[in-house]
Amino acid sequence: MNQRTNLALVLALGGLLGACGTAPTETHRPAPAGEKPFWQAEFDGAAGTRPSGRFWNTETGNREAEGWGNNELQYYTDDAANSALDGEGHLEISARPAPAGVELPCFTEESCPWTSARLTTEGKVALTRGRAEIRAKLPTGTGLLPAVWMLGDNGVEWPGQGEIDICEVVGGEPRTVYGTAHGPTYYNEDGIGESATLTADASAAFHTYAVDKQPHRITWSVDGKPYFTLTPSKLPSPRDWVFEQDMHLLLNVAVGGDWPGPPDASTPTPSTMTVEYVRFYGEGHA
Repeated sequence: MNQRTNLALVLALGGLLGACGTAPTETHRPAPAGEKPFWQAEFDGAAGTRPSGRFWNTETGNREAEGWGNNELQYYTDDAANSALDGEGHLEISARPAPAGVELPCFTEESCPWTSARLTTEGKVALTRGRAEIRAKLPTGTGLLPAVWMLGDNGVEWPGQGEIDICEVVGGEPRTVYGTAHGPTYYNEDGIGESATLTADASAAFHTYAVDKQPHRITWSVDGKPYFTLTPSKLPSPRDWVFEQDMHLLLNVAVGGDWPGPPDASTPTPSTMTVEYVRFYGEGHA
């Protein structure tokens, strides 16, 4: 989600080279028998309850974050209207038009026209090696960019911090899921990744999005079907591999910006990411 401009074009060119994968099923594939997560969030609780502060931070604002690096139009809030449990075992992150008459300082215009939420586990939960698995429905529509992603905890300024985009669905491509990595010499439009094609819009059903982060290897999958593997040999220089570290999780729904472009009258309101669970397997801390 950081400072990218035309990654969709880069990934499309990669697809022309025959690397594009397909996710043919919407059936959830559980973890292998006996494998237990070292951390999980299942989102049981009363409707309207905010996610637990034990595990989740809520980032807010827009202008001071310089449009979140992408000239985005949403102002992130800590309001339950933008992020809360639904009372049926899910977390909902919703982008909504800003309330009339409310001034929300925006980087690209005087007041942000949308509100949304951005939740992170920074400083609370991190994956060192193993699998991050998220089961969710992602909103689709013009100008939307929902994302489930990870950032490194090495204390280095982005992009040297390292970023793994577990899944993103951009704007008017409702059946395409992007998985991408960003690092010191491969970021913005030069991020390295691939895409998977769903059988229906990402908002139509729950899918299980995952990355398996092993030493010198990261594999992306949807519903248990791998579609891209990254190793140091695929980087501009193998020494630019920055993923042998703790990485925390982020969940957000962005609106507008350089990628995916502005919303319009067809954009659903609210536009909601519905998360059934988050699970970390392997090694890390919680």
